[in-house]
Amino acid sequence: MNKQKPLILITGAAGKIGQSLCTALKNEYKIIGLDIRPCEEADMSYEIDLTSKESVQLALHKIKNDHGSKIAAVVHLAAYFDFTGEDHPLYQKVNIDGTKHLLQTLQEFDVERFIYASTMLVHEAGVPGQKVSEDDAIQPSWAYPKSKARAEKVIHEEHGQIPFTILRLAGLYDENTAVPTLSQQIARIYEKDFKSRLYSGDLMAGQAFIHKDDMTALFKQTIEARTNLPDKNIMLAGEDTVMGYQALQNRIGGLIYGDEEWDTFTVPELIAKTGAWAQEISEPVVPDAIDQGQPPFIRPFMIDLASDHYHLDTSRVEDYLGWQAKHNIYEGLETLVENLKSNPAKWYENNNIIPPDWIKGAREKDKNAHHLREAHKKNYRFEHAQNIWAHFLNIGLAFWLLTAPFILGYEDQAMQTSNIVSGIVLAIFASLSLSWRMGIMRWGAGLIGLWLLAAPLLFWTPSAAAYLNDTIIGMLVLGFAICSRPSPGVSPVAAETGPTTPPGWQFSPSSWFQRIPIIILAFIGFFISRYLCAYQLGHIDGIWEPFFAGSAQDPQNGTEEIITSFVSEAWPVPDAGLGAMTYALEIITGIIGSSRRWRTMPWLVMLFGLMIVPLGAVSIFFIIIQPILLGTWCTLCLIAAAAMLIQIPYSLDELVATSEFLYRRVKKGRPFLLIFFKGDTDEGPDEKKADSFEQSPVAIIKEMLTGGVTIPWNLALCFLIGLWLMFTRLSLGTTGSFANADHLIGSLVLTLVVTVFAETARAGRFLLIPLGATLFITPFIYTAGLSAMISSFICGALLILLSFPKGKIKNTYGLWNKAII
Repeated sequence: MNKQKPLILITGAAGKIGQSLCTALKNEYKIIGLDIRPCEEADMSYEIDLTSKESVQLALHKIKNDHGSKIAAVVHLAAYFDFTGEDHPLYQKVNIDGTKHLLQTLQEFDVERFIYASTMLVHEAGVPGQKVSEDDAIQPSWAYPKSKARAEKVIHEEHGQIPFTILRLAGLYDENTAVPTLSQQIARIYEKDFKSRLYSGDLMAGQAFIHKDDMTALFKQTIEARTNLPDKNIMLAGEDTVMGYQALQNRIGGLIYGDEEWDTFTVPELIAKTGAWAQEISEPVVPDAIDQGQPPFIRPFMIDLASDHYHLDTSRVEDYLGWQAKHNIYEGLETLVENLKSNPAKWYENNNIIPPDWIKGAREKDKNAHHLREAHKKNYRFEHAQNIWAHFLNIGLAFWLLTAPFILGYEDQAMQTSNIVSGIVLAIFASLSLSWRMGIMRWGAGLIGLWLLAAPLLFWTPSAAAYLNDTIIGMLVLGFAICSRPSPGVSPVAAETGPTTPPGWQFSPSSWFQRIPIIILAFIGFFISRYLCAYQLGHIDGIWEPFFAGSAQDPQNGTEEIITSFVSEAWPVPDAGLGAMTYALEIITGIIGSSRRWRTMPWLVMLFGLMIVPLGAVSIFFIIIQPILLGTWCTLCLIAAAAMLIQIPYSLDELVATSEFLYRRVKKGRPFLLIFFKGDTDEGPDEKKADSFEQSPVAIIKEMLTGGVTIPWNLALCFLIGLWLMFTRLSLGTTGSFANADHLIGSLVLTLVVTVFAETARAGRFLLIPLGATLFITPFIYTAGLSAMISSFICGALLILLSFPKGKIKNTYGLWNKAII
């Protein structure tokens, strides 16, 4: 029975259209698939390379031997296509030469109909309200349709006695895929890409589409009518209705988000083309974490086509075949978008589009990315509504800034201008922040708060009222703008999946119990630094100094001498004020985020650690140089430095957890920059644990002080030794270089010991060995009394011996356990 069926040859049979056509025809026809790879849907498949005439001849010679020379129809689907707009060599080799090779070889066969799949784009584009017919001018606009037009010319020249039909088809779509222009448009809107709101052409212009089932029916009807059609037959085929670009935007946006309209703004052609060109040439230098190594879809040549309108006159195909499209793109979009929502990762794969990172992350967790994003959106909007008061307060603070210079009587014009301009800009940013969609504007308001903290320092304001006002308002603006929930910029996958406790850990290093000690210490440093800055700016006449108050002959106390020394005055702004700004930022960054911020906001954790650890070292450095270079001490500086130093061990575990997280994710192939700034999921169960403050005060304080920090007896003794060495000037009466050496080594011992109180940094205790060894050398380099020498030897020996015991480690730290030795 199979031998009696008419023979159909289909080139490109292994493609999606070819496979569908093979399936639709195989009950009535014997299907021979021709492609560079096998086609399982065909009755038989032959390998063919259209770029090689010899390959074409060999394949057709085999077919003639196996099946004879009688062919009912040849359906020529195979073609090269890309969307770069450039004239690729394969357009000539496959589309044009391949068609020529095929037709020339088919002259040896009895072919009832040669059917060529062309495109409506070979025609000159029309305008809205005008239909394109088969008689309209052939004037393709870019490389792909140009190659199709030239292939049509080859058919006219080479068909010989073979009747042919050229089907100029509209843009293809089905339930899961669409022509690239449409699938990319859907993806842009789904991802809320900025470019999805912009268009450079006529928003009323559009292009016809054709559903795959309608296209299959068209080919089938053409084959059935093969002997009744004119020998030279050209037909346009597509849906009779056309949706303009704006209508498509509204339909897609409404189906995805439920919005009635998707606002689209017209961009001048020159600006659009310049932007597309800039994006294209910058692609090689843009990190793959941002563009995933994918060239931009919108190319400059596409801007020229933005107003092209293809509304097809399908009367000819209706007359010849009685064919009409049974589908329409308006309803088809509903199924397309529904399938996108039901399985975003699969939809992107089917349409050959690289999915956004959050879809990849959801797939790893075996979650539906769309449902995940919707849950994130719901939670985000709820939290935004719960905390919208913060942005209203910032609007109020903006008006306070506008009136403050006149109420408080600012003396300097610069501060007046700063407050007025800041108030205007803050009012704008805070008002925009009222919309949950405009979360990025909160960072703008935060920058205004940061400027308010810096302005009095940059202008060296003589007004105490201006300094007080900007400090308080700046802190409040920062807090309301940035610290209020929800935290903007977090990936939906990071926010909705993944653990609160890092893998292999027993506690979350980002919990409030871990952060509160740091925030309290930062407040201490902030108040002290702000007080010292007030003296540097001339707002107060003196500084409290209980221990280093000078003498009757030299009444200037140590604190005043230090903060007005050449070291402090070397800075372009009051250095104490700079310290106050740093402490303020520590407070703000300490408050932001949840107990999962070690993986949801890695950039913030690293910034937090950067402000604490390196700046803590700077504070210690200034403490070291006080008696050495300036010959005196500053009690308040010592307290502030101690506060900064104690923050270090409490901040290290969060830095370690975030570093482990980044290491794990990068090993899994995740883009570093993207997860660094947007966060990601991680190994472990999905959980959202809240810190319990319903415990007793004693339990809360214990958890605050001991999480990740322990003080073994040996390190406690080392701490006392460091403290002893710092003050041998007072205890042993040492002087000169030897006293300076003791002071330097003692400061370093204290810094190191306090740091290694953190269990994650415990291996650092071995650095006490070289410090202890140095104490055996200093008595022979510098002049020292007997008691000072004995003290140095004893302290050195103790530091070396006491560095060996690790002490009890109460917690586990995942991958970092190997580093705790």
